[in-house]
Amino acid sequence: MKKSLLNVAVFTAAVIGTAGFSACITTKSAETRNKEVAMKSFNGNPWELVYDGAITENVKGKVNIRPVTYDLNGIAISANLYLPADYDESDSKKYPALTVAHPNGGSKEQVAGLYAQKLAEAGYITIAADASYQGASGGEPRLRDWPANRINDVSGMVDYLVQLPKVDSARIGSLGICGGGGYTLAASQTDKRIRAVATLSMFNSGRVRRNGFGDKQIATVQERLLRASNARNEELKGNVLYEGFLPPHKDDDELRKIMESQPEGLYKDGIDYYGLSYRHPRATGSYTTESFIKLMAFDVEDRMDLINQPLLMIAGSAADTLYMSEDAFKKASGTADKELYLIDGASHIKTYWKSEYVAEATNKLSEFFGKRL
Repeated sequence: MKKSLLNVAVFTAAVIGTAGFSACITTKSAETRNKEVAMKSFNGNPWELVYDGAITENVKGKVNIRPVTYDLNGIAISANLYLPADYDESDSKKYPALTVAHPNGGSKEQVAGLYAQKLAEAGYITIAADASYQGASGGEPRLRDWPANRINDVSGMVDYLVQLPKVDSARIGSLGICGGGGYTLAASQTDKRIRAVATLSMFNSGRVRRNGFGDKQIATVQERLLRASNARNEELKGNVLYEGFLPPHKDDDELRKIMESQPEGLYKDGIDYYGLSYRHPRATGSYTTESFIKLMAFDVEDRMDLINQPLLMIAGSAADTLYMSEDAFKKASGTADKELYLIDGASHIKTYWKSEYVAEATNKLSEFFGKRL
């Protein structure tokens, strides 16, 4: 591409769909700012992990992390493999394994890595990969967010796991978080190598992009599709347009003021998590505007009846996204082994980091996968 423009819109504009801030900045300035952020974000972590309690060194007898790269349809996928504390290449033991798909706009070094590490502590080989076109994975244009790609990313993680000698291919499960939850549900609808599937704070990306948050923007779907279509024309000219859920800002103080001006809920918590408290320079919260052409035609609810595997959906009782888990869960008519588990008092984003919510979710996931794998 000759030139790349970053059209930064706030969460309410791009994810929820209502009006909000917008600005146009060059990719170079965004990258410069992200490098500055990175210097403050990693706290010296050798794998750039930004979640609480992250591994800082590989120690025998504890969970270890192993960065891996593999090819998926010609794209180099960057992933972190987490190995249980008793992992030993020299013995014959095989392990159950789990894929962990990250949220929209996120990266493997954030909440996906946290839950991958926690579940490795419970005895699973786990893998958290950056989606194609995103994070440290390859693919151009950067930050393309097509549902078909993200669904295939989940199956790609399964591909990697089944080829590992230490993985019991008959005991592979999948966990998806936020948007990664929706895509994990979609993958498990047809990929039956996934023997059990779970979601945390599931976000139905297609429904929200099409209808707006809370289905409040149905009347403007054609306008937004035209905007996405025009963005595809711009890509043909060498201009890639982006939007996302972090508002344009000059520094942390300005972003904090914007955050504090917002009502409680997904947007406010999202600014805090991705922009301030757990930020990562490759988790920009952005995606190509052209992606909306594909996103608006996707809805994970359409084929929920194809899931015949054991299903666990975890969400916060106070989450403003709870309706997405509830509606998808109701349509999962193909399995009798299913549960919608609510974490009392938890909001969507706070299931990503708040210690008591993470502990409760991890315990539930360990119990679920332990019985089904």
